Amino acid sequence: MKALVLSGGAGTRLRPFSHSMPKQLIPVANKPVLEHVLDNIVATGVTDIGVIVGGWESEITAVLGDGSRLGARLTYLRQDSPLGLAHCVSVARDFLGDDDFVMYLGDCMLVEGVTEAAEEFARTRPPAHVIVHKVADPSAFGVVEMDPDGTVRRLVEKPKDARSELALTGVYFFTPEIHRAIDSIEASARGELEITDAIQWLVTDGAEVRASQYHGYWKDTGRIDDVLECNRKLLDGMARRIDGDVDDPAALSGAVVVEPGARVVRSRIEGPAIIGAGSTVEDCTIGPHTSVGRDCVLRDSRLDYSIVLDGAEIHRAGRLHGSVIGRSAVVGPVTDDSGRQRLVIGDHSRVQVAG
Repeated sequence: MKALVLSGGAGTRLRPFSHSMPKQLIPVANKPVLEHVLDNIVATGVTDIGVIVGGWESEITAVLGDGSRLGARLTYLRQDSPLGLAHCVSVARDFLGDDDFVMYLGDCMLVEGVTEAAEEFARTRPPAHVIVHKVADPSAFGVVEMDPDGTVRRLVEKPKDARSELALTGVYFFTPEIHRAIDSIEASARGELEITDAIQWLVTDGAEVRASQYHGYWKDTGRIDDVLECNRKLLDGMARRIDGDVDDPAALSGAVVVEPGARVVRSRIEGPAIIGAGSTVEDCTIGPHTSVGRDCVLRDSRLDYSIVLDGAEIHRAGRLHGSVIGRSAVVGPVTDDSGRQRLVIGDHSRVQVAG
């Protein structure tokens, strides 16, 4: 069995971060979402993984390499235009050959993993097996209508009047039968080959299509609020570990991780929180559910429920909550006597300041 991970897409909902990095490399608990995805796949015993890449190919390959660090063997497959999930399978046809495979969207977090679903698929081997999750607003997702025994009766993409609360999570298991289905469908109204159309073709053709409901934590990390919430969830499961330097005046409580080379000086940190390797936190108060990346500098600031990406600097910034600070960004005080605030903000940014 092989795996196909989809890591293309523009990530417009994650702007401005997706202007300078692929959305799949946004860190959650100081690890890119894409690495969490690969960890879940490797946990199922699948190590031969194709990764669909687009314009961010060089950035993704620089982080993942050949996959050996993660216990996998990675093959990068180029999709020059985002022409749909089923088109990704077509791009990977030579790589997949006649093997069964799991297809996994590279920006989806299923924190408890997909091992149980993988084992069920291996036992039954239907042409398609999808993982679904109950959602409050099915109209925003591909929706699955299924019988109590798990047999899929119908799939509908973003229905206005949904007859099911079960949404596709972005993880699919296929036998080679899916290739015949993809060859038999046409592009949708938005010009893409839809994987839901291919699976529905199998259903209509009389093939067995099954679904299993995922009851764990699932999040599509397509928006900043989703990334922050997912970061909270992963930090809640973290154990305390102090590998860096913490001076005597500092006070750490709860599940705090201080990575090697990090320094905590005269600061209070309330876990769960993580301070990345090589970072300095000085005269700060860091509240729960905060991730500070590598080689950051934080001084005289208060920060909670936030993510600070690698190389960022925060100085005398008051209290920040629910914030995401980009790579090598600088947040600091007014430097003259005018009292006027000065902002240098990139495209599609969002800043909220006290009135």
